[in-house]
Amino acid sequence: MELAFLGTGAAFSLERYNGAVCVDRRYLLDAGAPLLPHLGRLGIDPGGIEVIFLTHFHGDHLAGLIPYLCFRAFAAGGRPLTIVGPQGVEDRVDRLLDAAWGSADWQEMRANFPLRYREAGARGEVAGVAYETVPLEHGKVPGMGYRLQIGDRLLVYAGDTRATPALDRLVEGADVAITEATGPGEVHSHTSFEEAAALISRHPSTRFFLNHIFSGDPHGGAHDLQVVEL
Repeated sequence: MELAFLGTGAAFSLERYNGAVCVDRRYLLDAGAPLLPHLGRLGIDPGGIEVIFLTHFHGDHLAGLIPYLCFRAFAAGGRPLTIVGPQGVEDRVDRLLDAAWGSADWQEMRANFPLRYREAGARGEVAGVAYETVPLEHGKVPGMGYRLQIGDRLLVYAGDTRATPALDRLVEGADVAITEATGPGEVHSHTSFEEAAALISRHPSTRFFLNHIFSGDPHGGAHDLQVVEL
């Protein structure tokens, strides 16, 4: 399994790019980073992404879609893409792209390639990946984490969340977990460094990578443009 961390920062970080992770050059977990240049810098074909899994609809997890979907329309050879996300994902992404490009131009772009949307629900399968979702608490915006069966590995991805029992349920039994650690001390609607460290200690058989970091470098923290082979 290859993990490419395109961005590992919190929404307002001055040190890091917004979050997105590419798995095995085929799957994207959220879409906040400058996807096109970062995929290019790491030698990953942007047109080879088959599925984007979105955890919630905050801008630092979506804004990379604005140029990325334009690229898919005009420069990726018409290869299909599926976007999986919470309820209302098609409407939310369409409205984002309408605002960015204008409705007529976006609809023309969208017609240039097979773009499919899927509301994640509790479980499903897409592009050979079986997944389950776990609802997570993150302020007023509903969010969820994913349990992704990729080959013989169980990869979990939390997006943004408070450190609640649901986060432990998400992580339970995982081979690899990508979860957040926004900052030290009390962090509103997010997981703190200390809470992330406690989570790691409760799941010693899981390999953790921490992201959504505002500043600093917590133990286990990933870094922008880091590529890990597992």
